[in-house]
Order: sequence, then C-alpha cells, then structure tokens
Amino acid sequence: MERSKSGEIDDFDLKILTALSEDGRMTITQLAKRVGLSNTPCQVRLRKLMSEGYIEGFRAVLNPSRMGLDHVAFAEVKLTHTHEEALRAFNSAVKTIPEVEECHMIAGRFDYLLKVRTPDIQRYRHVLGESISGLPFVASTSTNVVMETVMDNWSRARRTGG
Repeated sequence: MERSKSGEIDDFDLKILTALSEDGRMTITQLAKRVGLSNTPCQVRLRKLMSEGYIEGFRAVLNPSRMGLDHVAFAEVKLTHTHEEALRAFNSAVKTIPEVEECHMIAGRFDYLLKVRTPDIQRYRHVLGESISGLPFVASTSTNVVMETVMDNWSRARRTGG
C-alpha cells in the first residue's frame, strides 16, 4: 500500500513508526534492517514522516523519581466562563507553570485536567495555591493525588528501552 496524496501511510511507514516508538535511539541501519528496507529508502521515508508531522521529535526519557519528582497529582479545574477568550487565556497561562506536565480540556463536570509533578505535597500545595488557582478564569479546583503509578508512557518507554 503506497502513500496516497491524502498523506496516508503504508505498511513500511507503520513499521518505521512502531520501531522508533519502541527504540528511538536506533541507527538508520538498524531501523532499515528491522523494517525490511535498505538504508536510503528507509532514510527517505523517515524524513518524510518527520516533515509530515508523524514524528514530532526525539527526546531523552527521564526518570522523574531519580530527579526527586515523586509526587503526582491530577488537578481538576473548573472555569468561571468557557467562552473562547477565557479558554485562550487559560490555555496560554497554564503553559507557563513548569510543574504542569499535561493539560487536557475535558468534556464533563470540570473543564480541565492537569497532571502536576512536584517533589512533595508541600510543593504541590504551593503550586496549586499560588499558580494554578491564580490562572485566568479559574473558579475552583479539586485534587486527586496519585498513590501508585501502575503504567504510563514514561514507564512503558523505560521498560522497552525507547
């Protein structure tokens, strides 16, 4: 199956994406061998997948525990208004808080779900009180503290060597 004009990917592209998601450090030679191509066509496909946005980048996967960032909490955030101006203001401001690892707009009983990683509950309390609660249009927050992480993309990547 060849790549169509609509940007669909074929089986070789899918194999490349799968292989790199499991081990992003492999050389082009290792990747080509794994997916059944020679180096040059594999490299051309890799560049194309990158330019088309299928691959957004490569990065080191860090171990948060080794860095002293053991406390994870999910903050539910309810806004006073959900008109576009409020959403834009919140979206822009939340990106400035380094402890916020993820931010998702939610359809449900609250408007946003934030994953916040800090060294401990005291630092989380400070981030919640001084930063998150002060974001534009925040009406209320509710916190869920993680007791144990069973699986996440970080731990999955460490398990598979990616």
